[in-house]
Amino acid sequence: MPFINNILKYNSIAVVGLEKNTGKTECLNYILSKIHDRCSCAVTSIGIDGESSDVLFKTHKPEITIYNDMFFITTEKHYRQKKITSEIVDILNYSSSFMGRLVVARAVNTGKTLLSGPPDTANLKRLITQMNTAHNCDLTIVDGALSRLSLGAPAITDAMILSTGAAVSANIPELVRKTKYTCDLISLPKYDNDIAINLKFIKSGVFAIDNDNIIHDLKVNSVFSVDFHSADFFKYGYTFFISGAVSDKIIDKFKTQPFADKITIIIRDFTKVFLTPNVFYSFIKKGGKILVLDKPNLIAITINPWSPSGYVLNSDNLRDELQSEIDVPIFDIKKL
Repeated sequence: MPFINNILKYNSIAVVGLEKNTGKTECLNYILSKIHDRCSCAVTSIGIDGESSDVLFKTHKPEITIYNDMFFITTEKHYRQKKITSEIVDILNYSSSFMGRLVVARAVNTGKTLLSGPPDTANLKRLITQMNTAHNCDLTIVDGALSRLSLGAPAITDAMILSTGAAVSANIPELVRKTKYTCDLISLPKYDNDIAINLKFIKSGVFAIDNDNIIHDLKVNSVFSVDFHSADFFKYGYTFFISGAVSDKIIDKFKTQPFADKITIIIRDFTKVFLTPNVFYSFIKKGGKILVLDKPNLIAITINPWSPSGYVLNSDNLRDELQSEIDVPIFDIKKL
């Protein structure tokens, strides 16, 4: 099982859905069923997951199955609703608002539960570290919530699995385009330079990097206030670090410069990119570069040919079309 064997190489994995109802919970359940007797593992969520039905489409959603001796982390509210026998091994003080504190429990049989873990990435990172050091977990798996691709950032988990499918689009070419774009962002090249560690400590602003790798503060509080007509903006060269989000507006300005092919933009990671595909690809086509300080390990893509709206795509065709565009192993969990 190369899919599972690859997962076991990491200490933490995020399962992230490109859209709601793309099969990430099905993927999580498959992984748990295959690894529970091969390593010591824990499972949690960055949002609320494990609902028995989808609140939007009123369709059945697979519950999270926890196996004997497996750790799971959820809030006090959902711990009381569990359908499993377990022992509490820790109570964490950082809470999830009205959901209560986080309960770390170990299952003593096999059953189902709701997962609602840390609501923010900082506490999620703390939790993953704690499960590894205090509870000797070999692997912590995080089930992502809707539109929370940020939990797949390398500062949070070691690797990620992306789930896509018919819920993204009923049209296979459009589904492929949307999935490929996300994968292209995830695969942005890493900025391989000794000063990268210094850039990670910068919290805000726009900075220029000259040919001697000296970092210059351009005194720009936001990318929205960048003045491209300022004589000082390009005086240090064409390499820039943007600490926050990168939007169409700023890239549109960069790509219209006569030297657009010389411009390199460095960002923290792919989750800082808020570009439409046309703007992103046109900038890259002109020779512009976008590099990241942290690059995640996308180890697999899973597909769900079923849409909650009722239509079903051909699984084999969908996989083949995606695989022709994306150099990452692609699986239909139902066929494994």
